[in-house]
Amino acid sequence: MFTEIRKAAACALTACLPLFLSAQAGGLPLQQQGSKNAEDAQAAAKGSDVSSPHPVQLDAQHRPITAGGFVKDGPVVFEDASEKAGLTRWTHKMGTPGKGYIVETKGSGVGLIDYDNDGWLDIYLVNGSTFNALDGKEMPPHAALFHNNHDGTFTDVAAKAGVTNDRWGFGVAIADYDNDGWPDIFVSNWGKNRLYHNNHNGTFTDVTDKAGVGLDDPAAWHTGATWGDYDGDGKLDLFVAGYLHYDRKHMPTAGDGDAPNAFCTFRGEKVSCGPRGLKGEGDHLFHNNGDGTFTDVSEKAGVADKPGYYGLGAVFADINNDGKPDLLVGDDSTPNYLYLNKGDGTFEDVSYASGFALNEAGRETASMGIAVGDYENTGMLDVFDTTFSDDYKPLYHNEGDANFTDISYHVGIAEVSVPFLSWGDAFFDYDNDGWKDLMMADGHVYPEADKYAWGTSWAERPLLWHNLAGKKFETIPAVEGSGLALVIPGRGMAVGDLFNNGKLDAVISVMDGHPVLLKNVDQDKNHWLELKLAGTGQSPKDAVGATVYVTANGMKQRGDVISGGSYLSSNDLRPHFGLGSAGNVDAIEIHWPDGKVEHFTVPGVDRIVELTEGSGKQ
Repeated sequence: MFTEIRKAAACALTACLPLFLSAQAGGLPLQQQGSKNAEDAQAAAKGSDVSSPHPVQLDAQHRPITAGGFVKDGPVVFEDASEKAGLTRWTHKMGTPGKGYIVETKGSGVGLIDYDNDGWLDIYLVNGSTFNALDGKEMPPHAALFHNNHDGTFTDVAAKAGVTNDRWGFGVAIADYDNDGWPDIFVSNWGKNRLYHNNHNGTFTDVTDKAGVGLDDPAAWHTGATWGDYDGDGKLDLFVAGYLHYDRKHMPTAGDGDAPNAFCTFRGEKVSCGPRGLKGEGDHLFHNNGDGTFTDVSEKAGVADKPGYYGLGAVFADINNDGKPDLLVGDDSTPNYLYLNKGDGTFEDVSYASGFALNEAGRETASMGIAVGDYENTGMLDVFDTTFSDDYKPLYHNEGDANFTDISYHVGIAEVSVPFLSWGDAFFDYDNDGWKDLMMADGHVYPEADKYAWGTSWAERPLLWHNLAGKKFETIPAVEGSGLALVIPGRGMAVGDLFNNGKLDAVISVMDGHPVLLKNVDQDKNHWLELKLAGTGQSPKDAVGATVYVTANGMKQRGDVISGGSYLSSNDLRPHFGLGSAGNVDAIEIHWPDGKVEHFTVPGVDRIVELTEGSGKQ
């Protein structure tokens, strides 16, 4: 599909060759090329443009804009419902407050899961750990499974359910991998991963060893995970991104000589070392054998990440509309991957040719989370990528045939995003006007950000952009006292309809703090429709990989059933559609993962409707 001439042209336009060679050498050429000082080398390694530094942005109270810039009046989209919901009784913990090691800085993800099939979303929150816990000197921090009580409150049942993890946790991906009609939980860790099988009675069983997905190596640090039926056999397969091969016996600190000094400083100050200069961990694709076991087919499929890039975000999604799930991997300080599904059990690496490997300036970015969504209502998935501070956050517009153009500055989200260090992200229609909006959770990796005049902060507020009919994005002001004015060290974020009221809410994992539930209280009067899909087994039972087109109000919208994505997180699996003023739906077309296309009607709007494969009209 992509000729060698086209690949060469793409590289010429984006200057990818020197960056690619630099990435292959683990970042060392930055020093060999004679960067003028360690500050520039580190900034370059983090994806910031050192040749044209951005001016510091302060608000009227002289606070960094990341922790200020609030307005007194305006539309309130989210309220902080965390305490009322009962989520503040649980605390995330990851390492020490000083964050001297990179493994203490990355935070954890959020998974939205209806684990008891009662029709209400529950919340799974991954926890980190401490070095004392690893040494058996203290109890390990537990993950949380918050059961939805249907009254706006949640109860942590993780211990009873058997899903506390008790390892140094990072990512979560939710899906029904064995097609028994009940969602299961995969957790990625520093060290051995976990796969929890749902027992249908409110409890789970750790089946990691039987399944063969643990990757049992104490130095292996795995992050973003995503489920998808890549080979079309009706069974969900699992992809797990690798970040670092991080040996606890050799964790570098600034000045100890175990890592290049340039990669242990930021703006001339000593900080935690990496990822540049450290050994990357490979990626893994596990084929579902249908008997509770998986086979690692990473090499055969062509997605093993032989260069050892620093993987964080990962998601299966059909990028080129051929009915097969493709694979996107967001890599920290190294080129991103886009693998196109060839339909024969293998993938084609089109990262550079597609335009997704680098940003508009031809630079690698410190990619964190990946959001996919059709923000223009053209029927094609666009991709948003969160990155480090001092760098804009790229929005890749899908031009068709898996070609992307970075249009961040064109649509108005680039400049405002520069000071923020961003993680979880999602396209979702918060006001149900029929256009997908965009949101990201933010927070720095260096506590030193509060000590020095870097124009940023350790704790940061989330950013929300309103979609202006697919043409531009408008920043929604952070009204004092509202959810958007919360200043937190945010990390993972998952979006879903937690209260079954047709308004999409967000749950953010907070580094060393209580999780935040941003309840959607937007005053819009628009209509909506939400679909719970069920496959037959020829398609996965939870319909992961299905694409839905809903026509209403003169628009045709696309929604996808996706497991994974954002930053180490897993969103609501129910496609949600804002309908604007439309009081009815004109058409629903579902493209099931097994290739079947069906048309459905629904009895009305402003409701959640269950649709089963085989019950529609072909």
